[in-house]
Amino acid sequence: MRIDLHTHSTASDGTDTPAELVRNAAAAGLDVVALTDHDTTRGYAEATAALPAGLTLVTGAELSCRVDGIGLHMLAYLFDPEEPELSRERELVRDDRVPRARGMVAKLQELGVPVTWEQVARIAGDGSVGRPHVAEAMVELGIVGSVSDAFVPQWLADGGRAYVGKHELDPFDAIRLVKAAGGVTVFAHPLALKRGRVVPETVIAELASAGLDGIEVDHMDHDAPTRARLRSLAAELGLLTTGSSDYHGARKAVRLGECTTDPEIYGEITRRATGAFPVPGAGGTGR
Repeated sequence: MRIDLHTHSTASDGTDTPAELVRNAAAAGLDVVALTDHDTTRGYAEATAALPAGLTLVTGAELSCRVDGIGLHMLAYLFDPEEPELSRERELVRDDRVPRARGMVAKLQELGVPVTWEQVARIAGDGSVGRPHVAEAMVELGIVGSVSDAFVPQWLADGGRAYVGKHELDPFDAIRLVKAAGGVTVFAHPLALKRGRVVPETVIAELASAGLDGIEVDHMDHDAPTRARLRSLAAELGLLTTGSSDYHGARKAVRLGECTTDPEIYGEITRRATGAFPVPGAGGTGR
């Protein structure tokens, strides 16, 4: 089995619609794909309706969190999307995205970058607007060569010249809320230093004690020594280890299935989840 547990669609900051995403996942030879848009479950219905035969959909989300001033992302799988407390927190994060993006546009304009809110809103479309949309606007203007090039201290990285904060969950609260909704939590790309500051291993240990299920080890932003260290840390802490593409369509140079999760780990995730169940494809017709 080929299993990719971290992807994004146009419901947040990917370029594939949810329907296109599942069709592309099947074409890439995946058996299981997780839809983990940022702080939203809005893509579930479309992805389910279009799900090809032979592909299983894992519903999830990537939750925006912050601890000790450091941003981090928590992957949540197979939780009840209607659970009220977790739903309310996701809405708070989403509602803060527009004023945050407007603030980044204003800062960029002060720095002499002629980006406009209208341009960013066009790029975001119906998705949850975020930094990648602002970054793509900068690419369109020729300010940076790629979306990744905008995520540096000079521009949009945490604490960067054009950075603006937003409402984010405490990761310990995120674990509690996801567990209460019957879901499973995995710390996304925990040592992706190229993205900015990362939490120390002591915090990962504290999260494990609080009920964290796993850490994402095989990821494009982790080199070989980092992956080895994370595997060792996971063994020490009794955490599951996953691998994923973190696919964003054309917005990032990564392929579906570029990193994958061991079937035994996937089986354990599904065994632990009680809020929702994987959806087997039956030959979807959604567009």
